[in-house]
Amino acid sequence: MKIIGIIPARFASSRFPGKPLVDIGGKTMIRRVYEQSKKAKLLTDVIVATDDKRIFDEVKNFGGNVMMTAAKHTNGTERCAEIAKKIDADFIINIQGDEPFIHPAQIDQLAKCLTNTATRSDIATLITPTVFDKSLENPARIKVTVNKTLEAIYFSRSVIPFVRNKEHLAKARFFQHIGIYGFKRETLLHLVKLKPSHLELAESLEQLRWLENGFSIQCAITKHQSHSVDTPADLKKLIKQHFGK
Repeated sequence: MKIIGIIPARFASSRFPGKPLVDIGGKTMIRRVYEQSKKAKLLTDVIVATDDKRIFDEVKNFGGNVMMTAAKHTNGTERCAEIAKKIDADFIINIQGDEPFIHPAQIDQLAKCLTNTATRSDIATLITPTVFDKSLENPARIKVTVNKTLEAIYFSRSVIPFVRNKEHLAKARFFQHIGIYGFKRETLLHLVKLKPSHLELAESLEQLRWLENGFSIQCAITKHQSHSVDTPADLKKLIKQHFGK
């Protein structure tokens, strides 16, 4: 059974151009993501997927595994799918290229969830419990609600569930989505053929396309928090947190 971790990485980010190559404590971001991913015990291999020669050359320079992809892709899922077509794999884990300190345990947890024969999930992802406070209203924090077997019911940029009766607030469960996905290889190749859906376009969340087309998404609860770098301000905060600068 081969589980391949793929790290999509592009240079042209609208909010932070050149993000994969920024320096974080003497190493580029893409190198830190790659090295953290390689620590996962259940991955057969890790591959960086990029359309940029500068990123390609950087990964080669530090001895990493990298493959070029087309520049036309609109998201990381499509970039992963292009690589998945070319390699021998049973499962693909899409690892975010902007989380330089991702916990290897999270990757292994997702791999276990994806390969669990009891759930037989075609898609798996991670969620973490969160408290109800003002920060939960931030649309950049993606929320998810699940059923009793931890299958995703809905993802949203809004707070879900909406608690109409405040006396039920203490009983409500709130989960934040961690943006790492695992797929059966054939499922991933099918997903990228689907057209954008109504809910996806409304929320700008591609996983809603999968739900609307009848795919189940198995969730697993992680205790680890993920810290992504979307802007230069995020990078400054992360460097201060890890290096005290």
